[in-house]
Amino acid sequence: MKLICLSSITLLGTLLGAACGGGDDGIDSDEEARRAYLGLDTSIEKSLTLGFAGFNSATSANIAPQTTTGILAGTLVITGQVDQGSSTNKGLRLKVGMTDYSDGAIVVEGDNVEVDISYDTNVDVALQPALTLNLKNFPGGTLDGTLIGDYVMEGDVDGTATLNLSFAGMTMDGGNGLVLRVPGSTTVTGTATTGDGTYEVNLTL
Repeated sequence: MKLICLSSITLLGTLLGAACGGGDDGIDSDEEARRAYLGLDTSIEKSLTLGFAGFNSATSANIAPQTTTGILAGTLVITGQVDQGSSTNKGLRLKVGMTDYSDGAIVVEGDNVEVDISYDTNVDVALQPALTLNLKNFPGGTLDGTLIGDYVMEGDVDGTATLNLSFAGMTMDGGNGLVLRVPGSTTVTGTATTGDGTYEVNLTL
C-alpha cells in the first residue's frame, strides 16, 4: 500500500503557485517596485521645495522644520543643516520625515489599476532618508544632490521602498535674496527597490 503525505503535496502546490503567480495579485517584483515609487513620486518635488524653503529662511546652521501634507493624508517634514558663511556655494544636509503620508490612489499607467499606499519613515531622525543638496554659484547657478533612504509602506503594497536618487539642475534668483530651482531643469535619476524588485527612475522636475 502506498502512503501519500498530503501536507507535502499541499506545501509543494503552495510553493509552485507562489513561483508562478508572483504575489496575491499576480504582479512581479519589478512592477511592485514601480508601484511603490509611483506613490512617492509627487513627494520628491515637495521635498526639494521644502529644502529650498529651509535654505532661504535659515538664520543658523539648523534650518527650521519645513512641513507640508499629503494630498490625501499625513505629513512630510524636512529638517537638517545648511552651510554658513558668505560663499555662493552651499551644501544642505537634510532628513525626510513622513507620518502616514499619502497622495491618494494612483492609476498605474497601462494597467488601469488604482493603487493606494501610505508611507512612514523611521521616527529616529538620524535614520530617516537623507536628502543632500549642493548649490553652486547661486543664485543663478547649478544644483546637484541625492536622496537615499527607506520608506515603510502600508496598503496595496506592503514592505519597505528604498530610494537611491540623484539630482542635477539649475537655480535662479527668486528676488529678495531667495534662491529657487529653475522649473523644468532638474533631472532625477536612480532606482526604487522593494525586495528583489527594481524600478529605474528617470524624470524631469
